[in-house]
Amino acid sequence: MIKAIIFDCFGVLTDGDQWTAFRNSLPVDQREAMRALNRSYNQGEISYDQMVASLSQALRKDKHETSQLLEELGSNQNKNIELLGYIKKLKPKYKIGLLSNVGSSWVTDQLLTKKEEQDLFDDMVFSFEHGFAKPDPKIFKIACERLNIEPQEAIFIDDIGDYVRAAENLGMKGVVYQNFPQMKQDLEKLLNSDN
Repeated sequence: MIKAIIFDCFGVLTDGDQWTAFRNSLPVDQREAMRALNRSYNQGEISYDQMVASLSQALRKDKHETSQLLEELGSNQNKNIELLGYIKKLKPKYKIGLLSNVGSSWVTDQLLTKKEEQDLFDDMVFSFEHGFAKPDPKIFKIACERLNIEPQEAIFIDDIGDYVRAAENLGMKGVVYQNFPQMKQDLEKLLNSDN
């Protein structure tokens, strides 16, 4: 029986993933280095200042310019208001979780800044606080444990198919987010088949 729905942040609770779009705009030979750098930051292995220094070196920009770029990428994230409204309707019946690969408290400091937005979530798991990130199975297990459920009792929603497959490998059900109407239809199909 489904007891919880766990949402990703970037590309799901936001209208896009600005970092991934930026990384994909770089020459192919730089993309993997950027992915590895971002992963280290998201796992809490390097600080923000170390991220800026490494990124500055890779992009051949000064640190101030690089810091401004990162701030711009963060400020260009818009809330998925439609999804937040839908979560409010799901909340009485299901536990709601948030699981994000993120290197700081940006989600609560800059995105979900209102108490009523944060209160929509029974728990939030941020990769930098745990030392590993999706698709590592450990991060999914933590999200389930903190919601006091088994993986088989959860649906995980992410815009990255590999992360959804990793959750499904643990026994969770999954939905790959493309847009709100598609996600709502796929999620409700899973919820209805669970009754």
